[in-house]
Amino acid sequence: MRPKKISDQVFEQLRDLIFRGQLKPGQQILPERELAQSMGVSRPTVRAAINKLVDRGLLEHRQGQGTFVRQPRSDQDNNPLKLLLDGHEASLVELLEVRLGLECNAAALAARRASEEDIRLIEKSLKAMREKVEKGGLAFEEDAHFHMCIAYASKNPVQIHIMKHLYDLLRFGIRENLAHLYESPANIRAVIAQHEKVLGAIKGHDTQAAFEGMLQHINFVVDFFAGRPTLAV
Repeated sequence: MRPKKISDQVFEQLRDLIFRGQLKPGQQILPERELAQSMGVSRPTVRAAINKLVDRGLLEHRQGQGTFVRQPRSDQDNNPLKLLLDGHEASLVELLEVRLGLECNAAALAARRASEEDIRLIEKSLKAMREKVEKGGLAFEEDAHFHMCIAYASKNPVQIHIMKHLYDLLRFGIRENLAHLYESPANIRAVIAQHEKVLGAIKGHDTQAAFEGMLQHINFVVDFFAGRPTLAV
């Protein structure tokens, strides 16, 4: 196997910060020179990584202002999962059923493999979700970051890769649907409590409890949307 170029390693580090929610949509990243110094690499290396992130639609240059994390795009033509669907419009419930297998497995692996840093990032995303909800917001991005942090904690690169593309699909079809779920304060409390249960199992390195906690959570959402009219994703 060929060793990865340093620019590819920088690209992956920055990309992971975005997917984990440590760099948020609309947030400005450090200038090229400062970023190179902080990462201990050359400016051309950082420039190559940033250009790749811009090409992927994760960052954007703003004339005279700097480089910012881009808001999620509605264009999903380049999403490999979208291509695999071959024109089929997936329903929200269909995607949630796929999440059952992927995320229950991710939670169990995270309970086995999560580092202290992984757990800290999962806790941070859940805290951000609580704060957004308390302010009356729709905490979808924070919710997505919670699940992506668990995927990263699984330490399985295939799991992480699939989850990133799955969330690209979900991001553009779920917002209006999720608003219906969050109309009820009881539903919000239930979702947050379910997240807390999964986090507790991961912190306790209890693989079975983590699997069952994620199963309960996603089934709760599936049951809510089953039989309801929802937008295609």
